[in-house]
Amino acid sequence: MTSASSAESPTEPIKVIDLFSGAGGLTTGFHSYTPDGHAASPFKSVAAVEFDKSAASTYAANFPGATVHAGDIADWDPGDFTDAEVILGGPPCQGFSGLGKEDPNDPRNLLWQEYKRVVEKVSPKVFVMENVDRFLRSPQFEDLQRAVEHGSLSDYALRVEILNSADYGVPQARRRVIVIGTRKDLTPVKHPTPTHDRRPDRWQPPLGSDESAEPPLPWVAVGPAVFARTDSMEIKGVDLPGRPGSDDSPLGLRKPGPFLTTELHIGRTPEPLSLARYAAIPPGGNRHDLRGKYARINGERVYLSTKSWDEHNAGSGDVMGRMHYDRPSVTIRTEPHKPEKGRYLHPTAPRPITYYEAALIQGFPDTFKWYGTKIEIARQIGNAVPIGLAKALAHVVHEALRGSSPACRH
Repeated sequence: MTSASSAESPTEPIKVIDLFSGAGGLTTGFHSYTPDGHAASPFKSVAAVEFDKSAASTYAANFPGATVHAGDIADWDPGDFTDAEVILGGPPCQGFSGLGKEDPNDPRNLLWQEYKRVVEKVSPKVFVMENVDRFLRSPQFEDLQRAVEHGSLSDYALRVEILNSADYGVPQARRRVIVIGTRKDLTPVKHPTPTHDRRPDRWQPPLGSDESAEPPLPWVAVGPAVFARTDSMEIKGVDLPGRPGSDDSPLGLRKPGPFLTTELHIGRTPEPLSLARYAAIPPGGNRHDLRGKYARINGERVYLSTKSWDEHNAGSGDVMGRMHYDRPSVTIRTEPHKPEKGRYLHPTAPRPITYYEAALIQGFPDTFKWYGTKIEIARQIGNAVPIGLAKALAHVVHEALRGSSPACRH
C-alpha cells in the first residue's frame, strides 16, 4: 500500500463532503487545521447535506463554497461530487442514544444506510463517521461491519475507536465513536494520538512506541478556557437581536439571522424558585444539595428540593449541577441553557450557562454565523462535533492523503 502523497501535490486541495452536517462542527474543525508550512487549510468543502433548514442555513453562511442540500439525504444525488476525497458525517444518533428510548426500529437508525450509499457512489479515499458510543452495540454497526468485511464497502479498511474530546485540548469531556474507513489502496488512517490527559503525571509511553515521546498536557479546564473570558461580559438579555428571515438569507430559506457567536451571550428569565435553587447549590454541587433546604419566596417558606429528587439517590448527579471550574465541562447537549437537564449551571454565578458559553465550550469561533431561533441554535450547538476533536481528525487525514507533517498549528 502506498500513500497518496506520492501521486498528488501537497498543495492540491482535499475536497470534502459533509453528510448530516448540522451547523458544521466537523467542517469547522477541518477548515481550522493548517499544516506547518501552509498558509491555509488544505481542506475544501464542496457539498453538504442537512435536513434541518436552520442548521443548513448556518452551514451555508459559514461555508459559501459548498453546495448545500437542505432536505432529505435520500433525495440527494452525489453524482456531481465524485471527485471528493473525504466524506464526513454523523448520522443522527437519537435512536441508540442512552438519553432516548433506544428503539431499534427508530427510522433515524437507518440513516447511516444513506451515508453508506453516498460512500459507495463517490468512493472517497477516506470516510469519517461520528456517533455515540452505544452505536457499537447496535444492529446498524453490525451491518456496517458486514458491508466492510464482504459487502459493498469491502474496498475499505475500518478502524474504530471511542475518543474523548478532552484528550485533544477541548474543555469538554465528550466521548464519541469515531469510525475511519480508508480505501485499501492507501495506508489506513490511524486515529489521532491524544495530546492531553486527565492525569498526565501517570502517563506511560505505549508499548513499542518511542520512549522519548513527549507526555500529554493536562486536560483543559472550562473555567480558565471559557468563563474567565465571559465573566466580564454583560449578558445581553434573553432574546436574540431582531433579525427576521429575508429573501437574501442563505439558501433563500428566510431563517432568522445571522447572529455572530458573541451575540449568543443571552440568558433566561428564571422563576423565583429556580433562582433560589441556583443560589443554594455550592461549587461542584447538584440537586442533592437542595435536600432539607428552604428559602423565603414572596413571603412564603418554600422547600427547594422535590419529592422525586429526594427519593432518588441513583441516576444522574448532573441535574441542577454546577460545572467544575477546574475541570472540562460535561457533554454539551441540545439544551445546555437548562440546568434541569444536566450540569449546566455556571461554576460560581447563580445562573445557567449562556448559548455563547456553550458554543465556546464546543470550540466555535466568535465570528461564526448562526441562523435560526434560540431553540434551533441551541440544538445546532449541542449536536456539533467539538471543533478541537475535528481538527485532530483533520490532521491524521491530511497526513494520510498528502504526506506527514510534524504537527498541526494550534
